[in-house]
Amino acid sequence: MRRPTISDLAKASGVSVATVDRVLNGRHRVREETARRVYDAAQAIGYYAIGLLRQRIFEDLPQYRLGFVLQKPGQAFYQSFAREIETAAQAVTDARIKVHIDFASAATPTAIVETLKAEAGRSQAIALVAPDYPAVTAAIEELKDKRIPVFSLLSDFASGVREAYVGVNNRKAGRTAAWMIARTARRPGKVACFVGSHRFHGHELREIGFRSYFRENGPQFEVVDTLINLETAEITHEATVELLQRYPDLAGFYVCGGGMEGAISAIREERLSGKLAVVVNELTPESKAALADDVVTMVIATPLAALCKELVSLMTGALERGQAEMPGQFFLPFDIFVSENL
Repeated sequence: MRRPTISDLAKASGVSVATVDRVLNGRHRVREETARRVYDAAQAIGYYAIGLLRQRIFEDLPQYRLGFVLQKPGQAFYQSFAREIETAAQAVTDARIKVHIDFASAATPTAIVETLKAEAGRSQAIALVAPDYPAVTAAIEELKDKRIPVFSLLSDFASGVREAYVGVNNRKAGRTAAWMIARTARRPGKVACFVGSHRFHGHELREIGFRSYFRENGPQFEVVDTLINLETAEITHEATVELLQRYPDLAGFYVCGGGMEGAISAIREERLSGKLAVVVNELTPESKAALADDVVTMVIATPLAALCKELVSLMTGALERGQAEMPGQFFLPFDIFVSENL
């Protein structure tokens, strides 16, 4: 496929080649509306000099440095998350956004605080995914005093100190998982849920929602003790096999956080596809294949594109207007996938 030319860009934006040249080289001013039309067309056709265009068009706009700290760089979900952050930042037209994305080396307080402090050295506002530890709260409080707002993503932490939580309503996600299992299980019996750690507030809320639904609406099911999988596929695999052996009447389970790959592989190995009601989080190549194979009943997914758009807007807004007097929560509706809507 050939690379788009300046003539292609002129045609796509409805202006002359000379106008595109003026936008690219900044030789003469053009109307803002025209320049933005050229920029939008360049994005649409994949014009190679999109970075130069962005610099020319937005050079007089305010500049913001936004930092993001994610988990597990090898996971498809967090790779997609990073891409959507970049896309959301590039789509901003009233400011120039410089994004720096980092990944915590571990989910320990020390590793998170070290990464957070390093990010604070280069960013004006920070958003991160992290467990809720006192040491993390103390670090965020220090950043707040330095006027660096911090946003919690996916799972809340540092309540009352962080600027805002941005993610789905985790308690509703847990209840939705229980609702699906209760309606699709082949028979009443035992049900279970996996959490990565009780330090992940979002996981704990999903567990609470899961249990509360069965307590209120599913007395024919018994929720067994919650399993901790540290969001690793290996631990989840072993725990799933043990769960199946311990409870022959297991009706289904919910993986509240990461590690679903282990549960999927265990069900396949035990040849139990279609025999259990299983709910997992996030649509990835693994969970998509599991839906198609009837290994997984439903996937509850974070709407990453919408979340990142909202997040970048909130972060730039905090820098423009100052930090909020009252910390906020911004819930986005989660997506639901079953085999029939893939």
